[in-house]
Amino acid sequence: MAALGVVLAAPPAHASAEALIRAKCLPCHTETEDGISRISHQRKTPEGWLMSVARMQIVHGLKITDEERRTVVKHLADRQGLAPSETTGVRYAMERRLNTVEAFESEKFTQMCARCHSGARVMLQRRPAAEWEHLVHFHLGQFPTTEYQALGRDRDWFGIALKEMVPELASKLPLQSEAWKQWQARAPQAVKGEWSLSGHLTGRGGFSGVMKVTAGEGRDRYTLAFDGRWDDGRPMQGRGRALIYTGYEWRGDLVVDGTPMRQVFAVEDGMMRGRMFLRDQDEVGADVVASLQQAGNSRVLAVHPAYLKAGEGAELRIVGSGLAGEVTLPQGVKLVGTVKRSATEVVVRVQSDAAARGVHAVAVGKASGGSLALYDSIAAVKVSPAFAVARIGGNGTPTAKVEARFDAEAWAAGADGKAGTEDDFRIGVVPAKWSVEPFDEAAVRDQDVEFAGLMDAASGVFVPGDAGPNPVRRMSASNVGNLKVVAEVAQGGERLRGEGQVIVAPPRWNNPPLP
Repeated sequence: MAALGVVLAAPPAHASAEALIRAKCLPCHTETEDGISRISHQRKTPEGWLMSVARMQIVHGLKITDEERRTVVKHLADRQGLAPSETTGVRYAMERRLNTVEAFESEKFTQMCARCHSGARVMLQRRPAAEWEHLVHFHLGQFPTTEYQALGRDRDWFGIALKEMVPELASKLPLQSEAWKQWQARAPQAVKGEWSLSGHLTGRGGFSGVMKVTAGEGRDRYTLAFDGRWDDGRPMQGRGRALIYTGYEWRGDLVVDGTPMRQVFAVEDGMMRGRMFLRDQDEVGADVVASLQQAGNSRVLAVHPAYLKAGEGAELRIVGSGLAGEVTLPQGVKLVGTVKRSATEVVVRVQSDAAARGVHAVAVGKASGGSLALYDSIAAVKVSPAFAVARIGGNGTPTAKVEARFDAEAWAAGADGKAGTEDDFRIGVVPAKWSVEPFDEAAVRDQDVEFAGLMDAASGVFVPGDAGPNPVRRMSASNVGNLKVVAEVAQGGERLRGEGQVIVAPPRWNNPPLP
């Protein structure tokens, strides 16, 4: 299940998806007037369908090859997937954003559905009422202790699930929707060509470049080549392939500078948005936005760096698509010279004089969308993410360590001159000196700083300790812990301090495609 790459390779041309589903599924499912029982009455993401097929293998003994599984998943995700608008707000599960803190309007949904797995796993499905009812029965059949777990002993869990949750889910997450009908009627998204790409990898920094996408073997299959650079000037190159599900769900599998990586992007109207992460260490990832070079698609994606201090000069890289025409900078920022120009990148030297503080727009001709933060001093430092989970591992166990990575975000006071008020604005990610401290009295008592792991002072990368009992710790406990994450940013003769938290937890034994 951890090998998400099984959904990326091209299915065999000789295998018919419909024939495979009938051959592999009808021994247990039945064919009805409106399709195949259970299967035809659900819509899911590619990862959701992969988990369903894998569960049939693990629990029910389904015999299916990897190639056949790819064919079935592609077919189901294309015809019974989700529209882009139906994944909005919960794509973090597909993008492996493991430190996301979920919050839902429905307290009942939080208690009943989002206690054992992410709520996003549910939100990325669509079913009619009868199918949601089947899912309730499945939970009790597959996990009999569900009814007696936390918040289940003192209430009628089963009655609430059937009488209250099923109607709520059927209403909010129905099988049929106008969004899905409209999406199916749309023309396929254009993806071939050159994509200008900008991203930021926590603990490493920003990067940009051009990703060339060409047609591969078979429908919806592409090869890709990325040539770019990190913000510190080091080159960055990648080669690989990609497969598109449901007309917009881009899943890339590539090697960047010798390291295998994955891409989970949404493609819509000449834009890609999502996350690129290490194949074997998915907590290490980058936020990415990209724009296709095509007529009518002029836009600025980002400015590297995204901030400029008053009275200082800098070299700015403006990244985007269709970049042609005059560079428009914020008032008080003077263009000193142009270093490089292309349709994907404009590099300019600038000088900030009496610039207005705040976040201001940057444009190149008709291309807009970029911004530049202008500041005179840093008022506060925030650790991002504010809360993260690392996991011990290794030491002869089959589970790898899960790192926690942090950025130091500089913030400036707004017009009121006071830090911590609503008019504060974000400057951007700045260099910091990193350390950890005990989070509370229990962490002091258990010497968590000594045993739970090591923080790299320069990068903000926290590597947890080894798995297994530690005979040196009190009661031979494992190397778990609760630590305060500290970022110190130098400004003149003072050091500004930001704080976050990292929980060092037991190993990640289960790593499904959707957490």
